[in-house]
Amino acid sequence: MRGTIALRPIFHVIGILLSVLGIGMLVPALADASAGHPDWTTFVGASAVTLTFSGGMVLATSGKFQQFTIRQHFLLTSLSWVVLAAFGALPFMISGLKLSFTDAYFEAISGLSTTGATMIVGLNEAPPGILLWRSLLNWFGGIGIIVMAIAVLPVLRVGGMQLFRTESSDKGDKPFATVQDTAGAIAMIYMTLTIAATVGFHLAGMRWFDAVCHAMSAISTGGFSTKDQSLAWFESHGVLWVATVTMLAGAVPLTWYIRLMRDPRSGFFSDAQVLGLFAVVLAAVTAMTGWTWAALEMPLWDAATHSAINVTSVITTTGYVSADYSTWGSFAMVAFFFMFFVGGCTGSTAGSIKIFRWQVLLQSMLTQMQRMLKPHRVLVPLYQGKRLDEDVIASVINFVFAYMAAFGILSLAVAAMGVDFLTATTAVAGTLSGAGPGLGPVVGPAGSFAPLPDAAKWLLSFCMLLGRLEVFTVMVLLLPSFWRD
Repeated sequence: MRGTIALRPIFHVIGILLSVLGIGMLVPALADASAGHPDWTTFVGASAVTLTFSGGMVLATSGKFQQFTIRQHFLLTSLSWVVLAAFGALPFMISGLKLSFTDAYFEAISGLSTTGATMIVGLNEAPPGILLWRSLLNWFGGIGIIVMAIAVLPVLRVGGMQLFRTESSDKGDKPFATVQDTAGAIAMIYMTLTIAATVGFHLAGMRWFDAVCHAMSAISTGGFSTKDQSLAWFESHGVLWVATVTMLAGAVPLTWYIRLMRDPRSGFFSDAQVLGLFAVVLAAVTAMTGWTWAALEMPLWDAATHSAINVTSVITTTGYVSADYSTWGSFAMVAFFFMFFVGGCTGSTAGSIKIFRWQVLLQSMLTQMQRMLKPHRVLVPLYQGKRLDEDVIASVINFVFAYMAAFGILSLAVAAMGVDFLTATTAVAGTLSGAGPGLGPVVGPAGSFAPLPDAAKWLLSFCMLLGRLEVFTVMVLLLPSFWRD
């Protein structure tokens, strides 16, 4: 029928992705079995259910496919995250945690979207399988599943790089001729950074298990920790600095490392948004260090360390905390709130608006001001010495407008459920940006999202999906014209 979207190839690809998730569930099963914890059966059962369902989907939808249409790409991207989170929630529901479906889904989508907001209290006593599963969700969500997708889709002759692009409103950075080569290079870099972070955390004092879990959640800018107190539990400045460096490593474009390896001398300065990210983080850390040292009378080294980890965590949308910065005073509260909207670089695992878009808006604004002073002069905005096309500027303006409109509408919706202003606005800001914790006593660094009403949890789950897929990928599905010719 004209106007309908062929769903068979979409469900076929989702079945393949689900099979990866199901196999991944066996890893925490081994962790529980080796520790002698009975929850290993939980993951084996969840894996069996997931693999059975995914196998049925793949077999039922197998066949010859045509090239994916743009509508199929958008629907596949959004639907895959919804379905993967539903099956990723199974271990939280049938394990000793016994989370409700609402709480389990929230935890799973928080992991896969690399948000780091949590429903679980009692992580210090949680079995190793659950802790490892949370970090694996972060790690898969960061890039693992997407790399697998862009590597598999060309084999099915349904494209691949298009899916990678539908997660972002920016044009994809494609350093290799084929999507398989690009996927392979990104996967190798991602794995190398994860291993390096694991070694770094262990040398800083973590047990190997904690080091592996935190390496996966740090490089993915996911923020899930094995402790209720997050990184504060370890009471180690070394751990905090390793986490800071790892989060920054995950917040730069993964293709930037390829350019750096090809040309170490000029590669470091090859991306203006990387330099912009470092400059913003340095300025924010310096300002917060000065505030905590002068206003809170914190020792200078402690002030610098805690400012670095918490500022970097919020800007890179990771979610780690080393202290309850909600108690640092009004300046810190306002500063951290605005940091929710900064984000890392495009092409990285970080979320929020991101540095590139802020740089484009800044260049456009400066050019407009020059035009006001010199109305007869032809002026064009430049980025890295090249002219910024009008469609790029328009795309960025539209994205920022849609992002802020979503923030306002969803904040009002959460507040309408009886949630106070600070909790509602910062919970939406934290989940939409992927930064995780909000501000205040409920959803702040020392709290959790568990006390919120179930309806609010579902809205915030939608926020995480909306933010991870960069707004338009989800919003386009709401257009009536999307579902017809």
